[in-house]
Amino acid sequence: MAKFKIYYDLLSQPSRALWMALRLGKIPYEDCPVALRKSEQLKPEYKQINRFQKVPALVDGDFQLSESVAIVRYLSDKGKFSEALYPKELQQRARVDEFLEWHHLGVRMGCTLYFRDMWLFPMNGIKPKPSAEREATLRKTMEEQLKVIEEIWLKDTHFVTGNELRVSDLFGASEIEQTKLAQYDAGKKFPKIDEWLQRVREQTNPHYDAAHEFIYKKSGMKPKN
Repeated sequence: MAKFKIYYDLLSQPSRALWMALRLGKIPYEDCPVALRKSEQLKPEYKQINRFQKVPALVDGDFQLSESVAIVRYLSDKGKFSEALYPKELQQRARVDEFLEWHHLGVRMGCTLYFRDMWLFPMNGIKPKPSAEREATLRKTMEEQLKVIEEIWLKDTHFVTGNELRVSDLFGASEIEQTKLAQYDAGKKFPKIDEWLQRVREQTNPHYDAAHEFIYKKSGMKPKN
């Protein structure tokens, strides 16, 4: 049986979450890196793979799929995804889905806007670094979502959807780790998030550190062992 293909770049938060999940689940697939720094996602041949020209993307035979969460659900329904990370049991899966649906306009939006304006755009000459006033607004928006994780998702559990590691933790952690490139350390203000990130890293290494190697190197903010 032919392996499905995953197109990704570990600079992408959703790519990292999917990449870690597949390795943790020991799922066989064909590795297809796409170098965002070289704009390979904008090439005509990649548009034939993903019409939105983003990563990650899946190709399974003659079927193509974009969007990381959709890929998780597709692979799960085909029996090609870890049940420990994305359960089959209805209520457990619904709880994971609840976080995944929330995170798009929650922690992902807040962290991405901060990372983009504070690091990505200035680094690539797209826009200058924002004013102190704009930075404060971006930080406030991001920290409102981090507070939701701290006070609601991690209120009385070790992980965001219970006391077991799920794929939802990988998605959430990948978004928060990205902000280190902008020299932001969420753990300094949010102790539960700090402890949670440590738990996620401990349960997923060596894949977690491999996925975030670029971030640790560029930011100089690798967690203590």
